[in-house]
Amino acid sequence: MKVETIKSIFNEFDHQSNYVSHSELNSGHINDTFLVKTDGSKDYILQRINHKIFKDVPGLVNNKVLTSKHLKSKYPNLSEDELSVKVLSFVKSKSTDFYYFKKGEDFWNVMIFIDNSVTHEIVKDKEIAYEGGKLLGDFLNSTSDFDSSKLIDVIPNFHDMSFRYKQYASSLQSALKERLLKASKYIKIVSELKEEMHVLQNLKQEGKIPVRVTHNDTKISNSLFTKDNKGICMIDTDTVMPGIIHYDFGDAIRTICNSAAEDEKDLSKVAFNLEYYKAYEKGFLEKSRDSLSEIGLKHLPLAAKTMIFIMALRFLTDYLNNDIYYKTEYSEHNLDRAKNQFKLIESFSEKIINQ
Repeated sequence: MKVETIKSIFNEFDHQSNYVSHSELNSGHINDTFLVKTDGSKDYILQRINHKIFKDVPGLVNNKVLTSKHLKSKYPNLSEDELSVKVLSFVKSKSTDFYYFKKGEDFWNVMIFIDNSVTHEIVKDKEIAYEGGKLLGDFLNSTSDFDSSKLIDVIPNFHDMSFRYKQYASSLQSALKERLLKASKYIKIVSELKEEMHVLQNLKQEGKIPVRVTHNDTKISNSLFTKDNKGICMIDTDTVMPGIIHYDFGDAIRTICNSAAEDEKDLSKVAFNLEYYKAYEKGFLEKSRDSLSEIGLKHLPLAAKTMIFIMALRFLTDYLNNDIYYKTEYSEHNLDRAKNQFKLIESFSEKIINQ
């Protein structure tokens, strides 16, 4: 993006500094994110929010700001400068609230860059898994007393299993015979797992697992670390909304404990990393145990299985729908992704039962 464009948008925000340069960060799949260097004591993150995916951007930004304000309230003795290196801090625009929007164009927001920080695309050792678990546990524990009804549903039905099964059932009706045949083994597995995969949703609907503030995008790259790999905070809070902690814990486990890439064709390479699971769970519970019920604790392993399954189901559904949602590089790409996740479920089940 042109320098003048970034500079003019950045100057719509009340940061009281001067633009020097910018670079694009490639950490997200939906929004565009830029690091803006300034002549002041702080640098900034400028983010263009994809309003084709997120239909209520003002509501989304409000979710992020309210959550950060609540997290900051946990440190009453720290100054705003001290807080800005521990919690995401958002900058007001000159014309609206915490976002800038020009009619017919894009939504933007700005936050203070946390200096001397790093992210990890994958987990390479159990210490990073442990620190990542602590970060999520601390985020959920710190927001456990925040009224989630103040937040909008950024993506309705995001982890709703009944909704995903309805999408899947529709795909079965319209799928090509050739694709149905190739997917027949996994169609059978989906049927066999249906009751178990609704357990968490049923507990949520019955009020046995409380709805609370959740992050909803807990891959390890959304955990921010110091350069010596100590946790700082959770980042990328675009999907913060009401949910249950099991979806956050389960999705983190799904993304850090697969020994292979998500679309690895050689299923012999796909295995569940039990060491990373135990390390992440240890860190997670150190920070969040006090805010979890016994029934919540009991169902943490099922949360991991459920979140692996929901991705398997979504990949399979898209394959049966002739690949209309996820980008694919070849005709069987989504089926290979689904096979990968189903193999991960198999490996997870064997290792959790035998541990």
